[in-house]
Amino acid sequence: MIQSEKKRVGALILLCCVVYFTSYLTRHNYAAALAEIVRSMGITKEQGSFAITGMFITYGLGQLLSGWLGDKIHPRYVIFGGMLATAACNLGMGLLSDIGSMTALWCVNGVAQAMLWPPLVRVMAENMGSDDYRRASLWVSIAASFGSIAVYLMVPGCIALSGWRSSFFIPAAIGIAAAFLWMLVEPVCELADKQRPTRYDSDSDHRVSMGRIILLSGLIPIMLAIVLQGMLRDGITTWMPTYITETYHLQTGASILTTVVLPIFSILSISAASWLQSKVRNDLTASTILFALACAAGAVLYLFGSSGAAVSVVCMMLITGCMHGINMLLISRLPAFFAQYGRVSTISGVLNTFTYIGSAASAYGFAAVSQRMGWTFTIGMWAVIALLGAACCGGSIRRWKKFISASAE
Repeated sequence: MIQSEKKRVGALILLCCVVYFTSYLTRHNYAAALAEIVRSMGITKEQGSFAITGMFITYGLGQLLSGWLGDKIHPRYVIFGGMLATAACNLGMGLLSDIGSMTALWCVNGVAQAMLWPPLVRVMAENMGSDDYRRASLWVSIAASFGSIAVYLMVPGCIALSGWRSSFFIPAAIGIAAAFLWMLVEPVCELADKQRPTRYDSDSDHRVSMGRIILLSGLIPIMLAIVLQGMLRDGITTWMPTYITETYHLQTGASILTTVVLPIFSILSISAASWLQSKVRNDLTASTILFALACAAGAVLYLFGSSGAAVSVVCMMLITGCMHGINMLLISRLPAFFAQYGRVSTISGVLNTFTYIGSAASAYGFAAVSQRMGWTFTIGMWAVIALLGAACCGGSIRRWKKFISASAE
């Protein structure tokens, strides 16, 4: 174990950031290359979207298994296995030429990716105090945004220099390196059992059922809000290059490159969301405000998006930035409040499952709606979805305050 507490926590936060950065690099590269894959393979948008939809489904369902495993066995080994498996899937994607086989393999990648986040949350909860945990959740969320930036810079370069296949080979190599780095460094960052925060009790999960925990905390409308957040965050990120290409007739590489502004702005948005939460002192209140801002940006995009690519990019940037802030508040921070029940990893897996229910619905749904009804109608849907999210979070504020007050007692 690293002797200095400050160095130990800092090293563990950095290691968690590396893992989650790599997970985004090995998960979002297909979506980033989608427009070029569709063009070069001569397939339709809907055919190309099946891999993303399938991956979101298997990722979401895999979160339930991963969350349960993360509370039952040492999370170190779950994360190591997930990292190696996702690297193998990326390697295979670069070698395949049939969209059916690629879709099946990317669904397997969803299961591999699901093995990362819930156990990672448990590692942070067990080995950090409350203040360090909040700091870690902020930095891990920022690392995810840097992962997206890296993807949307890497993929256009790969397409221009050697084709889209290399955008899978490079992340595969990075994934293997990150997996072994995790196994080497994580053990020396752990606290001894007797030193771990007493707020986490891994044996208490037999005393209170999951159903009762969900009812006590009022998680059902929060889960719906998380679905809506996933729809907007990943749906817009996935289809923005195609929207830009079809609406403003830019080259595929240039359209993908414009998408890099989304994660760049999300870094600022995540920091702003953390600041907002510190002012209102409630994750649900802060999420309500962010959903309302996203609704306003969607309305502006609906009314004025056709006036130019810059307006469209700025509005999409605002919407996805708000969703990244909400994701940090509802997915990264909320599970820590369930530590006393021994369900940090499980709750994290459940909440992330609902994120990717929304992601899966949007990957195919936005493609189908835009193809049949046009992009203007699709954009109007985004504003309505954000409004519904604000209603769900706003309606849950009182119940959540009661739950965390009871937990503190």
